[in-house]
Amino acid sequence: MDSSKHLSRTYRLGIIASVFLCVTLALGVFLGSGTRARFVEIAESWSSYAENAEKKGVWISLLRGHLGYGGIIHNFKNYVLRGDDIYRERVEEQLEQFDRVMNRYLSEQLPLRERQSLQTIRATIDEYRAMLPIAEEGARLNDGARAVDMRVRVDDTAAIAALDRLETIWRDNRRQSTGRVITAVAEGEALVSLGFFVLFFFVLAALGLGFLLLILLRDMMQTITQLSEEFKVRHRLEESEQRLTEAVEQSPATILITDTDAQILYVNRHFEDITGWDRTSIAGHTPKFLQSGDASPQTYNEIRERLRAGREWHGIFRNLRKDGSSYWADTTILPLKGPDGQITSFLSIAEDITEKRKAREQVVRAQKIEAVALLAGGIAHDFNNVLSTIVGSVHLAALDAEPDSDIAGEIEQIAIAAGRAQMLVRQLLTFARREPGNPSATDLSSIIDEVTHLLEAAIPPTVTLSFTTSEPQIWVLADPTHLHQILMNLCGNAAEAIGSAPGRIEIDATYLEDAPSDLPARAEGWVQLTVSDNGPGMTFETQARLFDAFFTTKPLGKGSGLGLAVVEGLVKDMGGSISVDSAPGEGARFVLILPRALPSKSQAVPEQKAAPRGTERLLLVDDDTEFAATFRRYLMRLGYQVEAFTAPLVALERLRADPDRPNLVICDIIMPEMDGETFARHMRELRPDCPIIFCTGFNPGSPTFADPPMAMIDKPVDPLHLARKIRQMLDAKTID
Repeated sequence: MDSSKHLSRTYRLGIIASVFLCVTLALGVFLGSGTRARFVEIAESWSSYAENAEKKGVWISLLRGHLGYGGIIHNFKNYVLRGDDIYRERVEEQLEQFDRVMNRYLSEQLPLRERQSLQTIRATIDEYRAMLPIAEEGARLNDGARAVDMRVRVDDTAAIAALDRLETIWRDNRRQSTGRVITAVAEGEALVSLGFFVLFFFVLAALGLGFLLLILLRDMMQTITQLSEEFKVRHRLEESEQRLTEAVEQSPATILITDTDAQILYVNRHFEDITGWDRTSIAGHTPKFLQSGDASPQTYNEIRERLRAGREWHGIFRNLRKDGSSYWADTTILPLKGPDGQITSFLSIAEDITEKRKAREQVVRAQKIEAVALLAGGIAHDFNNVLSTIVGSVHLAALDAEPDSDIAGEIEQIAIAAGRAQMLVRQLLTFARREPGNPSATDLSSIIDEVTHLLEAAIPPTVTLSFTTSEPQIWVLADPTHLHQILMNLCGNAAEAIGSAPGRIEIDATYLEDAPSDLPARAEGWVQLTVSDNGPGMTFETQARLFDAFFTTKPLGKGSGLGLAVVEGLVKDMGGSISVDSAPGEGARFVLILPRALPSKSQAVPEQKAAPRGTERLLLVDDDTEFAATFRRYLMRLGYQVEAFTAPLVALERLRADPDRPNLVICDIIMPEMDGETFARHMRELRPDCPIIFCTGFNPGSPTFADPPMAMIDKPVDPLHLARKIRQMLDAKTID
């Protein structure tokens, strides 16, 4: 009984042990096969992630490049708009690259949705391919960008949407592959943990088997944990690399990396945008294609020596773009070192400072203009006094010279030289102050006649000067002095350009029937003034800078560089426009559009050439002794009784002694001891009705009291103009 029970118990224990052993073996097989399946899943997922996703990612990136900025569509549209064959060649080259990428992509085993997206993109690109001959025909026939664009327009929204779907599918597949790996690792960890706890209990009955399994599970846990940690680290590194790549690609500076032999390894997107070169075409080349030739070979030797010594270099280059244009780059080049301290490559970081340089040049130009203003204001008063003395003395000498005599000719040459000096000072003052002048209805024909008369004695006899017009009088709304200045500059420049060679200068003035496209319509209309010559002409580069201040093509000492800048400013102040048409060897043609004016009856009567005379008493106050003496003699020659003073205080005392004596006062504005305005204010307290004429070589502002009768004459004073103004004001007072 006991034996049978023992046997029965032994049998039962045996059965239990057998069952336990079978369960243990089955559980071991289950856990082993499950764990192996997880490892296979990890391997397959990792292989799918590392190979398939990465390969498709590269293809999708290439397709994005062909459809995006700088790709097939972008270059096709540039070709339609500009007609430049370089864009057509890019399109053809990129179409070949697109076909290779698309064929390789479609040769893979792809889901239906992914294959349909690729076929949509290919269909759109095929439409552009079919439109290329039409665009070429339009460019050849010069049909115009708008017309060609209407014929070749392609709706590429479906292709863009298909590319977005491809990227979405690629990201989903990558995410699924990553999820599979993570899930497989998690399931493997769960299975191992389960096996550990189950086998822990079985180990109590089978220490040997449990010990072996424990060792096996420990190794498996270490392996899985290590693999999981490595995957997490790799994932973090991938994210960090992606962020770094995005930062470098989107950097506002151009980034270029070369090896130690200066061969290009990498350029960022901004480099491609600035230079026009794509990274695939310049990879493996040296950056010599950027060199403009401005930097000397010594500069490049210095750069190489510093980099080889492990030091960085900083400087500014003028680099060339692919299209031949240039840009300024503030460049820093530094060596990159490996873990062993050896130089492995060179990094160049450059900032496009072209606009900054232009802004700095504008500041320098403004400073030059300010310096001219200060210089002009400083010398104008004294210089114009000297010129007034010269002009007045020449006028007095001309009165005594025999007509058509040699001495009369010499005097006329002196007058012309004084006029040119007067014009130069006026240019300086006009350019510095930008005074709008006093526009009035002016007969342009009379101004042209006066200018041609002056120039005929100054230009070489081999140069002919002619004036043609459709009307006897052409009326414009402008300051007569400014018109005279404009014509003298344009004709003088034309004569200097022709030089001693035979040539001609033609002036033409006519009314325009229609308003110019770049100017507003006016009820009075517009006048076109043309000054053309058959001189050597100008290059395109010279025309681009023709109206810049201080720019001149003349030798040192032959030109100030202000003439045409002043002309442009005066024309714009009148509300008109100026343009130039020229080419080397074909002369130059300046076209001015000026506002038309209605005829002025007061100006229609020509002024008498002889100076009007009188017997009235005049008081002349000017601190310049030569000016006062010269114009005292001139006015006395005209019959006036003139008292001249160089000290305003002395003149004021004389006036207080006999306030009723002078019939008119001529006074300078800028004088020592007392300025002209203060003198005039004291004079008006004694004689409120006495006319006063201000003569000044530099007038920073009009007199503040401005009570009539009052007039202003700029120095150098034209004696004839002064005589007419005196007679005009005296006669007006007599009428009153």
